[in-house]
Amino acid sequence: MSSVDALRAHLLEARLAGPIATTREKSLGRYRLFAAGDPRALLGLEPEEAWTVPRLVGLMARSCGVSPDPGCVSGPDTVDPERTIAALDAFAERLGRAARHRSPVLLGTGHPHRLLGFYAPLARALSAAGCLVLTPAQGRRIDITTGFGVRPYRLRYVRGVALIHEAGVRPVPDAPGAHSHSPLPVRTVLDAAAAAGGPLPELVIGDHGWVCGAGQLGFEAIGPADTDDPAVFVGEAEGKVRVAVPMDDSALPDHYRPIARYVLNRSRLSH
Repeated sequence: MSSVDALRAHLLEARLAGPIATTREKSLGRYRLFAAGDPRALLGLEPEEAWTVPRLVGLMARSCGVSPDPGCVSGPDTVDPERTIAALDAFAERLGRAARHRSPVLLGTGHPHRLLGFYAPLARALSAAGCLVLTPAQGRRIDITTGFGVRPYRLRYVRGVALIHEAGVRPVPDAPGAHSHSPLPVRTVLDAAAAAGGPLPELVIGDHGWVCGAGQLGFEAIGPADTDDPAVFVGEAEGKVRVAVPMDDSALPDHYRPIARYVLNRSRLSH
């Protein structure tokens, strides 16, 4: 998928943009949590400014294309495909620069059951271009607070992409890991890399706590985000996230592979 027209058509057909599955109710609930400083919505970000719910609605309207009307409180959220395409182009440009400089990179996801098919081709292409795809802290235990209390997880890498899975549960191919918003995995990985004397990533590619947690620590970070993930777009607005790509992050896994192909074509990493 190399043409913008084909990409736009795919985004709309797969409901990655246009009217998406994420509801306005869910997004507004997350905006309220973010405004209140709830860690579940901050994703590891420490905002420098005060972000009220109306201000977040305005930001998300500009960044994603959701309705700017504060009176809109129900129905599906909407992502403007033109904003998605522009952000993917910026994402591809940064990816290509990393490849040209043979930069060490780190990829990680809190959505492995959805987005692994997006990240894995990027990891493979970057490695083929001479980048060191980092894999520190393999097998490390991480205790994460969830809605059910503190749960133990293990860090692992699948095709060059970091993710977590429940400790004591053997991952299977169609369920490679756990859904997570926590920044603890990326902090664990970066701490392990530093303790080993490096190298540290010059670029972090990920979502949720991976992109916000890395950006908060001063690492250049890029990645996709849904309309109920205001932290990623606040991070971009405050200069802690380099590129935030607005799109639905809970679609069928196969729908993200054409996005990876587009990015690799634009960054001249396709083979």
